[in-house]
Amino acid sequence: MELLLNLLVILFFIGGGFFFFVGTLGLIRMPDVFCRMHATTKCDTLGAGLILIGLMIYKGFDIIFLKLLIIIIFIWITNPTAAHIIAKAQHNKMKSEALKE
Repeated sequence: MELLLNLLVILFFIGGGFFFFVGTLGLIRMPDVFCRMHATTKCDTLGAGLILIGLMIYKGFDIIFLKLLIIIIFIWITNPTAAHIIAKAQHNKMKSEALKE
């Protein structure tokens, strides 16, 4: 049973690392700010979530489990919200620069 749980943890870690890697590639390869932000926000949120779920499985159900759950919820709420605010600020900046011209 412990071997199965360890394999599951490894799969979650590899999945999280994969999404971080894909997000980094998106940051490098995407053409503009909004596409880059979209790629990194989605991949970072999912990558961090998978790694933290792997840690939750590894630790078992105790106080650390609940702390990791709170961190996951915090990341899932704040990461997209922050990206939306930054994208909206960039959009407003581009719109005001276009009106000046």
